[in-house]
Amino acid sequence: MKPLPRYPGYDVMTKRDTSSWDEVTRNVIDERLATPNDPQFFDAVEWRALCALCACIVPQDRQRPAVPVAGLVDARLAKSTGDGYRDARLPPMRDAWRIGLRALDAESRARHELPFTSIDDEARHALLTDMQRGTLDSDEWRGMPPAVFFAERVLHDICGMYFAHPHAWSEIGFGGPANPRGYVRMVANRRDPWEAAEAKPGHEEDAQKENRRVR
Repeated sequence: MKPLPRYPGYDVMTKRDTSSWDEVTRNVIDERLATPNDPQFFDAVEWRALCALCACIVPQDRQRPAVPVAGLVDARLAKSTGDGYRDARLPPMRDAWRIGLRALDAESRARHELPFTSIDDEARHALLTDMQRGTLDSDEWRGMPPAVFFAERVLHDICGMYFAHPHAWSEIGFGGPANPRGYVRMVANRRDPWEAAEAKPGHEEDAQKENRRVR
């Protein structure tokens, strides 16, 4: 039996036109929701590698609305929206991603004679484990440390884009930026009445009813 979601019946977008969010917040979130899941920055080969990489880092439940993670990463790079800082061991963000994806494909071809997008999940995970450990050594890395790229770009950007999307907020019971309403009950295990209720074993229907009233 498929397990129930932790926050059954909760949809953060019911807050869109309430006092939880102001117009600036709505505009930012609308833009994220409208992000196309196709490339503006990457070429076709890089895009396929990125999609396969995102599927490994944040596998998604097909029965839930999909977060266009690859599209969000690509859109960020197309706008050249950086972090405001950079690890000195990495080139600029756009260069790091192009180098990293090409190197990942080169490593995959060296091992399996196929690009990263064409190998199975086990082989993909093995390559990513070696990237995390820093044991990959293709010339395509151009001196960029694979482990640093994995930590500072792959995890940072892919996970960051996933959890910045409203579909992920609904999944984890997050109420969004809550501007201008703000969060009040900040103590552990307390929540504001407009926050999602987590389902307890045997009380899933109660949480579902409460979450359908959350605004």
